[in-house]
Amino acid sequence: MEGTARGSLPFVAMIMVVLALASNMVVMKIAMSDGISKYIMVFYCHVVSSLVLLPCPFIISRRSGSCPPLTFTVLGKIFLLALVGLVAQICAYAGIDYSSPVLGTAMMNLIPAFTFILAVISRMEKVNWKSSSSHAKLVGTIASIVGASVVTLYKGPPILRSPPPPPYVQPRHLLLILSRQSNWILGGFLLTADAFLLSLWYIIQTSILKDYPVVLNIMFYKMLFGTILAGLLSFITVREPRSWILKLDRGLIANLYSAVVVSIFSLTLCTWCLKRTGPVYVAMFKPFGIVFAVGLGFIFLGETLHLGSLIGAMVIAMGFYGVVWGKSKEEEERTTEGGSLASSSHKIPLLQNKASSV
Repeated sequence: MEGTARGSLPFVAMIMVVLALASNMVVMKIAMSDGISKYIMVFYCHVVSSLVLLPCPFIISRRSGSCPPLTFTVLGKIFLLALVGLVAQICAYAGIDYSSPVLGTAMMNLIPAFTFILAVISRMEKVNWKSSSSHAKLVGTIASIVGASVVTLYKGPPILRSPPPPPYVQPRHLLLILSRQSNWILGGFLLTADAFLLSLWYIIQTSILKDYPVVLNIMFYKMLFGTILAGLLSFITVREPRSWILKLDRGLIANLYSAVVVSIFSLTLCTWCLKRTGPVYVAMFKPFGIVFAVGLGFIFLGETLHLGSLIGAMVIAMGFYGVVWGKSKEEEERTTEGGSLASSSHKIPLLQNKASSV
């Protein structure tokens, strides 16, 4: 029972991460439509996150005497992690600004494929064509991407119409933002770059966790380096002093939401899941963003539920089942191999003792 609960924790955590990322796209789109610079938002997001995480290194170093040393090599990797994360965040904001949150959520489907390829190249993930677990993970990855693509590209006939939502959840300004599709191609290109950089971010983060498995410390230094880099970038690109002043409006709410919910909560959960499960498992949850987008649109925006959305969601669910089954099967195989090695290691000293007595 306890093992089952522990195994379900990464699943629940990643569902919360994807839901936070999907909702953040809409929040950022609203803020940028009010004229707030994407570079300023990224800077203040890192500042707030760094201040919130500031006590973590001191508390962890005092409470845990076995905390590994923070070497220059690890700091260099964290700096690279911050640089990749900053560029990915800017590409995401710019892509959403040029297109829409719907396209941003759809392009998250590319992350599992990019991550799987990078994980195989970096030898973090092994593909054994004779193993049923590898077959399940590969088929599950393809099924999830196909299912998300069906939700995105195929509507089909309507099967359930949502009643019109109340006025306070359907403002005219929000509908204008979601329906505008200016510079769609450029936005799609930037969101594709964001998907690739996020996949690379997962790989780098997993590599860091092997040498320095302290999640909150990594997140603090990542935010600190990101604050410095974002500050320099904002200083170069934003010349108007008024742009740096935050008012009590949707821009301030968007920055706080992005800093607390996305940068601290979701990224910390994501890093913890990377430590527990690896990059491929984490990336597999990105297509769920489409399911959330369809569900939230049906409930809150009065969108019609189409047959393509239902079919795509079912295919995604089957893909997830395949990946989860493959990961659990892989863990069973590792446990079995570890047990056989342990039993053989217990026998070797006995044989050596007999030989020495002879």
